[in-house]
Amino acid sequence: MLDIKFVRENPDVVKENIRKKFQDQKIPMVDEVIALDQENRNIKQEVESLRANKNKISKQIGALMAQGKKEEAEEVKKEVAASGAKIDELSAREKEVEEKIKTIMMTIPNIIDPSVPVGKDDSENVEIERFGEPVVPDYEVPYHAEIMESFDGLDLDSARKVAGNGFYYLMGDIARIHSAVISYARDFMINKGFTYCVPPFMIRSDVVTGVMSFAEMDAMMYKIEGEDLYLIGTSEHSMIGKFIDTILPEDTLPRTLTSYSPCFRKEKGAHGLEERGVYRIHQFEKQEMIVVCKPEDSKMWFDKLWQNTVELFRTLDIPVRTLECCSGDLADLKVKSIDVEAWSPRQKKYFEVGSCSNLGDAQARRLKIRVNGENGKYFAHTLNNTVVAPPRMLIAFLENNLNADGSVNIPKALQPYMGGIEKIVPKHK
Repeated sequence: MLDIKFVRENPDVVKENIRKKFQDQKIPMVDEVIALDQENRNIKQEVESLRANKNKISKQIGALMAQGKKEEAEEVKKEVAASGAKIDELSAREKEVEEKIKTIMMTIPNIIDPSVPVGKDDSENVEIERFGEPVVPDYEVPYHAEIMESFDGLDLDSARKVAGNGFYYLMGDIARIHSAVISYARDFMINKGFTYCVPPFMIRSDVVTGVMSFAEMDAMMYKIEGEDLYLIGTSEHSMIGKFIDTILPEDTLPRTLTSYSPCFRKEKGAHGLEERGVYRIHQFEKQEMIVVCKPEDSKMWFDKLWQNTVELFRTLDIPVRTLECCSGDLADLKVKSIDVEAWSPRQKKYFEVGSCSNLGDAQARRLKIRVNGENGKYFAHTLNNTVVAPPRMLIAFLENNLNADGSVNIPKALQPYMGGIEKIVPKHK
């Protein structure tokens, strides 16, 4: 969410930013919110003037009564009552105007970084760099669900009976790899100096609207019926929410946290072969990282975060690349974002396994996360990034470590979490 003062003083900048995000329908909102802001300031000024005058004339009543001027005192009382009624009327309008301003300000997108490429959607994202050599083996790589099923490691049919489409049972060696990857990712981030945390898996609506846009909320979140609670779509939501309405001493920054959680998402509109199996699902587990820092440090932390993910995937022998998200692919709160994509030998292309985002002070402004610095209070900057999100990343893991005989190599980094096993062998082919 932008500062209303910034919008008031830079309407053309805000409108041009909206154009870059291909959301022209929001352009009229800029003039509307500026007009509402002016009305709000006029109301506050009028209320202040009325209150001052009311207090002044109220003092006359006692003096007039003491002088026996009851009729004049009654007239003053009427004037005071009229002022009070007008103040109440204006105060009600002030509350209404402020609510409209808040709604619009939470809809106007954040100012994107100048380095962000302009484009309509993810088809116009820009590749930045590749890490590791993508290999296509001379033997067939089966669909990931078939690989898992060869180890008796995936049961979708039972999951459909229990919970419906978009859910799964992981079993045996595949379930063990899943847990091993999560544990390895946890220790990897702890060794990077991050504090480990297991957060709440449900959050209140004020946290939801603080960490994401209305559009994201509608597309992603599951609401708990009869409760002011939502299931988290990623632990970033509750991790950033941890700092709601706080004032952080500047010398305690940055706050660097890594968290484990299950995640729950509606995933509307999923279809096609690659959307089946465990690629796009309603429930998954994830290791996440977040940073709360000073504004001048957020660019540096942005680069550190995505580099952590690249490094982790490379230790698991998975080639990856980074993509700069274009303006039209950025969620409204984001200043800049980079996706990390893993190589799929079967598809002969890369697919998304993580996303790193710098949100500037947008979340902090909504959630009132402030920093107490030498020159006064200011809003912190927040960032988040995926460490790993199995079972999706298991697709990349299995395909890139698959042998011709159907066995799967366990990279050295993961072997301690697998009881020293160097390879898993399928139950059947």
